[in-house]
Amino acid sequence: MGIFEYAPAPESRDLANLKPHYRPFVNGEFVDGSGEPLKTINPATEEVLAEVGTASVSDVDTAVKAARKAYNGVWFKMPGSERAKYLFRIARLIQERSRELAVLESLDNGKPIKESRDSDVPTAAAHFFYHAGWADKLDYAGYGPNPKPLGVAGQVIPWNFPLLMLAWKIAPALATGNTVVLKPAETTPLTALVFAEICQQAELPPGVVNILPGAGDIGAALVGHDDVNKVAFTGSTDVGKAIQRQVAGTAKKLTLELGGKAANIVFDDAALDQAVEGIVNGIFFNQGHVCCAGSRLLVQESIAEEVLEKLRYRVSTLRLGDPLDKNTDIGAINSAEQLAKIKGLVESGDAEGAERWTSPCPVPERGFFFAPTVFSDVQQSMRIAREEIFGPVLSVLTFRTPDEAVTKANNTPYGLSAGVWTEKGSRILWMANQLRAGVVWANTFNRFDPAAPFGGYQESGFGREGGRTGLEAYLDV
Repeated sequence: MGIFEYAPAPESRDLANLKPHYRPFVNGEFVDGSGEPLKTINPATEEVLAEVGTASVSDVDTAVKAARKAYNGVWFKMPGSERAKYLFRIARLIQERSRELAVLESLDNGKPIKESRDSDVPTAAAHFFYHAGWADKLDYAGYGPNPKPLGVAGQVIPWNFPLLMLAWKIAPALATGNTVVLKPAETTPLTALVFAEICQQAELPPGVVNILPGAGDIGAALVGHDDVNKVAFTGSTDVGKAIQRQVAGTAKKLTLELGGKAANIVFDDAALDQAVEGIVNGIFFNQGHVCCAGSRLLVQESIAEEVLEKLRYRVSTLRLGDPLDKNTDIGAINSAEQLAKIKGLVESGDAEGAERWTSPCPVPERGFFFAPTVFSDVQQSMRIAREEIFGPVLSVLTFRTPDEAVTKANNTPYGLSAGVWTEKGSRILWMANQLRAGVVWANTFNRFDPAAPFGGYQESGFGREGGRTGLEAYLDV
């Protein structure tokens, strides 16, 4: 039986309400930034989407002062029950504008519309709903009576989940009584600036949330500002280390969510078809642009060939192409720079002797695309087994015993996530205790909930976001 042919099912880009120009958001208003404007592009077509005004170092100071004034004058004094109302409004407005946000995210980021629509935007709204519920219950969060906020939070987010990472950071900060200055990623600023519109719609007091587009120098200026009390960063390990050095010796509270090289471990008693779906979701979701992606597949030796055969067939059915097409499974790589990095690491896998299999799917001639790729015969010393590729590339290793699986899984400087596939509950619990990872999924992968804390160990960072545990990062406890 042949593979079904799907007619194109594009979502209308008109829903994004694209503007030709976007501006920074400071003290409740959109203002002209004094930095060099940047052009944000559609990675699927390489067309310019919009011109975005950027901040300068002086704008960072203005935004922090606005956040401090709002903190001292309004937000810190406001009862939690009143703060909650604003968060609930924001959550509902995200839902009301969900199609607009989803299309805009896919245009600016390159991810498939079905992921923006069904995962990113609903989960962003869920974080605001969840944290709104905590705003008037902080006395019962386990951090003592009447816990106090920290003050002004400087937040820097990555390009892989622009709106969702914004929600992960802003929702707990506001719920606990802090004000925010946030810098979105240079390549994906648009949904953050539409979120600023939502703050206006929700009539959030001026200065409580400020959005400053810009490059890395703006993030560094925000992190280093003397009047910032809390720094939250999600991104690369190298930048995270630089931030840690920058805030060392200061009183600033810091959380880092950095890179990963997660092991997805499949035992011989696992439901293999289910496991294959989990493997595909673990590495090819969002083109592999996921810090907790299951980029190392550890398969028990006795079933390795069977799993590889099933996996290659399943990957060959994935559709790569237009992110706005509802049938698309694999969208565009976010930038030319990231595509070059992926290609370089794949070439290293070839050079070091791994066996590469690439999906025969057609690749568009224009745009930044990379076909799903699976490496077998991978050794732990190879770069593709050690370094974060951050793309749709899977490295497959084998093991014989549970102890060997744990040893290989933990043979990494990272420690963000892991997956375990087996029918034995006792083995799952034993593995979860042995794996050095912040999150361990059992017979699933890439499942997120606002009520569950997320974060890593070692070079994957420290601190937790989400859940009751995640509130602590924004409280003086």
